[in-house]
Amino acid sequence: MEYVTIFMAWPYANGPLHLGHVAGNCLPADIQYRYERARGRRVLMCSGSDEHGTPITITAEEMGISPQDVVDKYHEINTKALADLGCSWVNPVDSRGVEFGGALYNRTSDALHKEIVQEVFTELLNSGFLEKKSMQQYCSVNKEGNVRFLPDRYVEGNCPSCSADGARGDQCDSCGATYEAHELVDPRSKLDQESEIEVRDTEHYFLRLNDFQDALEKHASERQRVWKPNVRAMSKNWLEMGLRPRAVTRDIEWGITIPVDGDEWDSKRVYVWFEAVQGYYTCARIWASRFASNEGHPDGEDAWKRWWNVPESGESPKHIYFMGKDNIPFHTIIWPAIIMGLNASNASEISHIPNIGDLILEDNVSANEYLMLHGGQFSKSRRHAVWLPSYLDQYDADSLRYYLSINMPETHDTDFRWDEYVDRVNNELIGTYGNFVHRVMTLSHRLDSDSGNPLSHYDGISDQSETIQEVEKQIFSAIESMEKQRFKEALRSIMGIAQIGNSLLQEAAPWKYINEGESEERSASMSSLALSWRICSCLAVCMRPFIPFSSDRLWQMLGNESDIDKVLWDESMDTESELYWNPEKPEPLFTRLDLEEILERENSLADSKDNDESPSPDDGGGYIDFEDFMKVEMRTGKIVSVEDHPNADKLFVITIDEGYDSTRTVCAGLKGHYEASELEGIDVVFVANLEPRKLRGVMSEGMILAADDGEGGVKVLTTEGDILSGSRVR
Repeated sequence: MEYVTIFMAWPYANGPLHLGHVAGNCLPADIQYRYERARGRRVLMCSGSDEHGTPITITAEEMGISPQDVVDKYHEINTKALADLGCSWVNPVDSRGVEFGGALYNRTSDALHKEIVQEVFTELLNSGFLEKKSMQQYCSVNKEGNVRFLPDRYVEGNCPSCSADGARGDQCDSCGATYEAHELVDPRSKLDQESEIEVRDTEHYFLRLNDFQDALEKHASERQRVWKPNVRAMSKNWLEMGLRPRAVTRDIEWGITIPVDGDEWDSKRVYVWFEAVQGYYTCARIWASRFASNEGHPDGEDAWKRWWNVPESGESPKHIYFMGKDNIPFHTIIWPAIIMGLNASNASEISHIPNIGDLILEDNVSANEYLMLHGGQFSKSRRHAVWLPSYLDQYDADSLRYYLSINMPETHDTDFRWDEYVDRVNNELIGTYGNFVHRVMTLSHRLDSDSGNPLSHYDGISDQSETIQEVEKQIFSAIESMEKQRFKEALRSIMGIAQIGNSLLQEAAPWKYINEGESEERSASMSSLALSWRICSCLAVCMRPFIPFSSDRLWQMLGNESDIDKVLWDESMDTESELYWNPEKPEPLFTRLDLEEILERENSLADSKDNDESPSPDDGGGYIDFEDFMKVEMRTGKIVSVEDHPNADKLFVITIDEGYDSTRTVCAGLKGHYEASELEGIDVVFVANLEPRKLRGVMSEGMILAADDGEGGVKVLTTEGDILSGSRVR
């Protein structure tokens, strides 16, 4: 029995998840976890909220609350969003039994996580892999003379290697180069552009990464046929530049305390990059302690070793990591080095090949490229995102899972676009898959079903071996792809099964024979319908890693009595089992999407402060700074013309006289609330400094302010009495 562990990169708990997170690591990890279970393997999935480091403290300062309050809030938000998306974190113990594993979405603020990290720190220190030395670090000095040490991610400048602007304090995302603090050209603080940047000496512990250079090179060489091109390239770049000691502590007060004596370490904490990767290991141990031991696993608190240690048989467990490309070096260089260091503490030398009882290294680091949003990178800080909680408030989780799976940025950046999302869901998910299933269900329910499934009489009476072989070929193809974490390939193969079913159904034309008497032609047609029924059952199983909610609904519509969670892909095209029946009227698996309706909500789903769960000082007000408010330029204007939008039924194209012999065009969703004639000639208030954007092909240069009572009442904001167009609203 194979043991497989799925690891998902830990999202920061300083804001809600966006679709970039979902496509990069959340969804791939869940798909692989579900697939491994559907192959009968014992699977453990580990991840959680990354709750330490400067991003958390900065958010806490902005909100005026403690860092713990920040992480508590967003851990809860993100855990719920992942559950609503259908991710498997809600089941800490596998339904097949605790010996088969489970899933734990933990937190780095967990007391046991902290204890194990300190244990690892001490072990590496005692083994000589950590050394203490002085380093130079950026700090900002404001006008009052206050000094604040800055993490590298909050310092930017020009790369000393490629001269790219926007390089971080220790690493350039453009060329992948790493460098010392003093080497960055023209450094500046991202937190306070007016403060002066200095480089000062500070004492820290360093991981001797250079000690692992040879072993890591051998390890990377053995992974060349497994790793994606982006993983190979970035890892090679790091290794060719030569590994240098890297600080594992930092000047900050939020994080894990350093387990060494001395007052000078009281204001320092374990560096978050060093701590967070250990979460994969600590999470497995915490799962064993809190769940496996309590559920009767024969190994009790040591159950985690089944998924982490090389057994006496020598047949190691399998580890697969999922993340975005910016996380690659931490999983191919740094984390393997830490594991090698722990193994070497019990051996005479560093080796990339673990011995019996040692911790294993990864089998694959499946790093995705970026999912872009209309050509721009998803960003929490810039609020350029579609936030997962907001999306799930409006739309179906499976539709998103399908679109992100078929559009997954596996080898190159892909773009999230609402029009493509609607097109793929309507024409592929619904048009090919959903349509096939619904035709089979509704046609079958037109037959007399008083004695159970009416297709049982026709099941297998015609030779359908060729079609069955075609289906099994697609299943095998999907399995080959999933073994290599090629999700788009696998999903296309499974969708190919639905296309086979559609062709079978079209050729058999059962709708012609349903109301006719028995004949050879009718029997052959009904036999094809029976096989189509079995294909639906196969699709429910094979599509489940990708779209679990609709697969469960389909399984229920088929009336199957077995637990779909225990049906293997290898057995999904079963032609021998009994055909069950559910007498309830079948319903479509999906609802078609309306692009115009989505575009009306787009401002609230993307690029919106209101729906990004942005930090707020309390749960009631959601205050903003006065300076932020003053950035919004509102002016008065007179509507001079109103026309129907050529490509949107619910939008007007409005021309506003903004004064100074100037006009501007604004697209507004006021149809259904106003007639065009009611709007012409009235004075309105509009946002004048909103970045222009195309709405369904027409450039909109602002936003007309309107009040919405939430019950269908919408009124534009007007001025009292006459006032010059272009007057500033204050």
